[in-house]
Amino acid sequence: MEIHVGTLTIRKLEDPLKSRLRLRAAARNRSMEEEARQILRAALQETAAPAEDLGSRIRARFAALGDIQLALEPREPPNDPPLFDGSPRAPRTKLRKPGMGRR
Repeated sequence: MEIHVGTLTIRKLEDPLKSRLRLRAAARNRSMEEEARQILRAALQETAAPAEDLGSRIRARFAALGDIQLALEPREPPNDPPLFDGSPRAPRTKLRKPGMGRR
């Protein structure tokens, strides 16, 4: 079985960070390169928690306030689509809101 090995170059690494990596590697008797590999392996072995969708996050944030039920008004049916063949359209009946008299 052949193992493919890649190369990674990290540019613009701040000097203080590079110094900390060097000291950490020396404390573990490793080269800086091996220490960087170990850090990457450890970081990438963690399983990422599945991202929660926005609706669930909003619900969780406001859950402590309690649930509010709003009365929903009845909707009117959607408009009929336009007819392009010249045939007559059936007359449309409008829904009235409950409790509203004729106008």
